[in-house]
Amino acid sequence: MNDKGLVNFRDIGGIRVPSGKLQSGYFFRSGQIAGISQEQTAFLQDQCRIRDVYDFRSTDEVKQAPDSAVSGAKYYHIDILSDKTSNGASLGAMITDGNKVHENMLKTYESIVLSQSAQQGYHDFMTDLLADDAPILFHCFAGKDRTGFAAAVILKVAGADDQQIMDDYLLTNQLRVKANEDLLNRFKNEMNQQQLDNLHTALLVDADYLRHANDVLLEHFGSFDGYLKNGLDLPSDYVARFREKFVTD
Repeated sequence: MNDKGLVNFRDIGGIRVPSGKLQSGYFFRSGQIAGISQEQTAFLQDQCRIRDVYDFRSTDEVKQAPDSAVSGAKYYHIDILSDKTSNGASLGAMITDGNKVHENMLKTYESIVLSQSAQQGYHDFMTDLLADDAPILFHCFAGKDRTGFAAAVILKVAGADDQQIMDDYLLTNQLRVKANEDLLNRFKNEMNQQQLDNLHTALLVDADYLRHANDVLLEHFGSFDGYLKNGLDLPSDYVARFREKFVTD
């Protein structure tokens, strides 16, 4: 399937899991879809059949660059990090905060696991997946952190192993090469070299980030099932119901 140039776009379905295969054509992830072309919008509408768009960005991000409308699709705004956007989790803070980007990203992933807004947001998102058969698109700004963790949760629920999950997560670095270059070029006359280096680092995913999120999850909830039950407040039969619905032989 041609992505028509959509940034960091992919269908995370189709992977083999112990009980079968996660269905293709239901779970699409990407970077933001603000200002996309008519051809790209038609691709999402007609070829991907997107009927629900989940936007994990902050309210400010949405105001600055609203999503392009996908005809026939419902739009849901879930501000995953609303508790933490004033606490160093924003891209701007990472760019200007010395050379502590890696450290700040680890803190962001702690917030993705532990903050009330993230737990409520992912609860709502995961609950909606079982309430509807519609193909969905979920995204944030770069489609790498808030979106990357959501994709990891979906894949883990489906039965994917850690390597399969990490492979999808790290694919972002390949799929964002041009978009990252464009951003760096846009700011090259407005930032010093340290800031540009920080921006480049902040636009990449690192295996450390997802591993740290998993460590935090295990420390606070004991297991992934504990996270689903006590972190996201999902019912005890959620995994079984998800696999019955979306994992095929």
